[in-house]
Amino acid sequence: MLETCGDFPGSSEEYPFGEGVAVFKVGGRMFALVPLEEGASSISLKCDPDTALELRARYPSVRPGYHLNKKHWNTVGLDGSIDAAEVRWMVEHSYGLVLAGLSRAARDRLLDR
Repeated sequence: MLETCGDFPGSSEEYPFGEGVAVFKVGGRMFALVPLEEGASSISLKCDPDTALELRARYPSVRPGYHLNKKHWNTVGLDGSIDAAEVRWMVEHSYGLVLAGLSRAARDRLLDR
């Protein structure tokens, strides 16, 4: 998951909560949190509120964001019950939401336009 999150243009990996959680940001705003403790297998992602509810209804391993705004964040269990392409789409969705919330100038700088 770390490599996937770090692949997006302008993505940065930071550790503001200590070495146990990798936080991925774009334009200074979080789009993914990945716990690194042994045995941890989840990722928390920003999500459109309606889509968040749909994903939670579809997949038992998608839950309201752990220690996050439960309306806008999901915690996705990476237990193999969700296809890797679907998880990748969830990461892209999160990144896209945060990117869209940035100013046009900030987006252009990040995307080298």
